[in-house]
Amino acid sequence: MDLQSTIYLVVGLSFALYIGIAIWARAGSTSEFYAAGGNIGPRMNGMATAADWMSAASFISMAGLIANMGYGGALFLMGWTGGYVLLAMLLAPYLRKFGKFTVPQFIGDRFYSKSASTVAVICLLTASTTYIIGQMTGVGVAFSRFLNVSSDTGIYIGQAIVFLYAVFGGMKGITYTQVAQYIVLILAYTIPAIFISLQLTGNFLPQLGLGGHFQGTDMTMLAKLDQVVTDLGFGKYTTQMPGSMLNMFMYTLSLMIGTAGLPHVIMRFFTVPSVKDARASAGWALIFIAILYTTAPAVAAMAKLNLHATVNTAVKAGGDLYAPESSISYESRPDWMKRWEKTGLLKFEDKNGDGRIQFYNDKTKNDAVKAKAEAAGWKGSELTVNADIMVMANPEIAMLPNWVIALVAAGGLAAALSTAAGLLMAISSAVSHDLVKNVFNPDISEKGELMAGKIAMAVAIVISGYLGLNPPGFAAGTVALAFGIAASSLFPAIMMGIFSKKMNKEGAMAGMLAGLFITLFYVFAHKGLFFIKGTDYLDLIGGPNAFFGITPEAFGAVGAIVNFIVAFVVDKVTAEPPAHIQQMVENVRVPRGSKMVDGAH
Repeated sequence: MDLQSTIYLVVGLSFALYIGIAIWARAGSTSEFYAAGGNIGPRMNGMATAADWMSAASFISMAGLIANMGYGGALFLMGWTGGYVLLAMLLAPYLRKFGKFTVPQFIGDRFYSKSASTVAVICLLTASTTYIIGQMTGVGVAFSRFLNVSSDTGIYIGQAIVFLYAVFGGMKGITYTQVAQYIVLILAYTIPAIFISLQLTGNFLPQLGLGGHFQGTDMTMLAKLDQVVTDLGFGKYTTQMPGSMLNMFMYTLSLMIGTAGLPHVIMRFFTVPSVKDARASAGWALIFIAILYTTAPAVAAMAKLNLHATVNTAVKAGGDLYAPESSISYESRPDWMKRWEKTGLLKFEDKNGDGRIQFYNDKTKNDAVKAKAEAAGWKGSELTVNADIMVMANPEIAMLPNWVIALVAAGGLAAALSTAAGLLMAISSAVSHDLVKNVFNPDISEKGELMAGKIAMAVAIVISGYLGLNPPGFAAGTVALAFGIAASSLFPAIMMGIFSKKMNKEGAMAGMLAGLFITLFYVFAHKGLFFIKGTDYLDLIGGPNAFFGITPEAFGAVGAIVNFIVAFVVDKVTAEPPAHIQQMVENVRVPRGSKMVDGAH
């Protein structure tokens, strides 16, 4: 069977499985729609959480960004994994004990105010919609290549499929679908990594292959990669950093606390029967997430080395990288390059007219590299590679069997669709439960509430799909902006709600609005108002990254600091929370069965 037919077969079977599960596990009540009836086991919930968590940004984009950024790309691994630990240890058990299954519901009850709940809904919708834009970008990348359609058409197909199983299945259908999607995506990520690790290092474990020796040499693979990229004018792979040390720290911190404030992941902890199960499922999720996150650095380094080896034969054979015969001729380029060129995500421009592909850093400040390139007659780098294609193209670059390439297609789509479904669930519950039922129409019937939730999902799919057609950046970069928004608005309010019994509603609301406003102001200055191109206002803030060199993706940490400061200042000049609220916070923080709680009761 040829490659395209194999892809259609594998992707088609995976979609049939997801939609079949959604129909089988249809939600019949609001409890099943929002929290899967609260009776999912910890191991299964751990798998579903991992699928919810590992989005298109993790599967498709993260390794590509690490490949581009080198060592500095580790901030995604540290930020996202560290944030998950923070969520599992500090927030999830307390929120589960509190017994409210949405973040705005917790904030509304803890801060004894429907207005606080409404502010939380605004923050949640802003973060979740930005996050879905990143997923839709990933869906477009995956579909455009594997179904031979344009990126835009890919987004439309993805919208239709997510709509089908998210709207009909609710949280119950989504949970079982996500378990299947986790299995598909983890196999799709690890199997090619094992093959490629064996090819390059002879070691079947990619995690060990990353530190192993390059096949046929006494050099380690990373030393070989460092040598190749520095000879071609790129930064040293093992020491590169994005911007300053301060920016890297703030970026990591923003991803960490943004993770802990993400509503669609927090909701997963309400689908298990007890607080004990919430802790256990957090542990299982961490194990399932670690399988992909410890493989990603190896995938990134191996994909980068393979890409250079494809266009420059001297990388593996040895010899002069700048010799005319080392650069492959455009006519003899491999089939995978022809396939990706059709998507527009891989581009070649013959700047010196020699019919060969030169791929190097033509903006390097290294005089020796400039001199070599000039002597070889190179007139600039001729290959443009979108970071989002590195993982998807990896098995094709390594010439792995067709079924492995098809599996990666199914895995990339599973990753994007599973997270999109979880986010839509968060948006749906925020609108139908926290706005319509709690604020505008308390007497709405269960059927009416479900319908409002489904309409909210449909509107969110249309908006995010539209914005996904013109994203503000790579999938992982867009997702980082969403984490920054959650970090600056929701995380401080949840933390103060659990750990500060004196924090009142005025402080929490002022903090959320201040954090959200300052972060959006800085992000929109760089990316345009509501991510619409051409509406940026960099001059107003003093140029790109004007605030101490901090990038917009890292600015969420600054927004969170502003949130905390404003909340505590406002809290000091307004009335204390009522005594029963303070007592409730005290009870939520203390384990059940201790004398303190018994005495309080």
